[in-house]
Amino acid sequence: MDIMEAMRTRHSVRQYEKKPLTKEIISELQAEIEACNRESGLHIQLVTDEPRAFDGFMAHYGKFDGVTNYIAMIGKKGSALEETCGYYGERLVLKAQQMGLNTCWVAMTFSKIKSAYTLGAGEKLCIVIALGYGKNQGVSHKSKPLAEVTKTVNPPQWFLEGAKAALLAPTAMNQQKFTFSLEGNRVTAKAGLGFYSKIDLGIARYHFEIGAGKEHFQWQ
Repeated sequence: MDIMEAMRTRHSVRQYEKKPLTKEIISELQAEIEACNRESGLHIQLVTDEPRAFDGFMAHYGKFDGVTNYIAMIGKKGSALEETCGYYGERLVLKAQQMGLNTCWVAMTFSKIKSAYTLGAGEKLCIVIALGYGKNQGVSHKSKPLAEVTKTVNPPQWFLEGAKAALLAPTAMNQQKFTFSLEGNRVTAKAGLGFYSKIDLGIARYHFEIGAGKEHFQWQ
């Protein structure tokens, strides 16, 4: 599937089949992770065959089942970390969807198994992404009207397509607390108040770029 189809069909999945990732899948994911790390300066790591992170009370409370693989979004502590993790994490989420895998962003309902990943000096684990073969494909959620996430008069079509793509982005509690505005060819993306809104903004920015086409604009 192309990336727009991946965006439309990808939904959060919490229950997974007991089916290991193949060597080919792992290799392809690792290559994309390494590309993201080179570009972003993050220290993203793929954790496979590790069931303990999703075997505690909070994971069961969150209705997670069968999760043994996840992507650990790690980077240097700083004001830009959450948004950067959102942006590059969603790039990996959509890549996984194109590869026939299912995913779910997970902020709190997992246990930190420190032996499963490596933290460098000044780094922190920001969030994880559950990964594997879902028992289902998840369900879509209601989106806000386009007018609620855009602040522009008579926007061009590419801007509207970008905003529509952003509304397909997963956000914490389905809040969609972000807005996009346009001045000339410069787009400003702003996060609203709410849990994990900076991560959500990074995810939405990646979707906006895909929908709008990076050739049409620059970020403000």
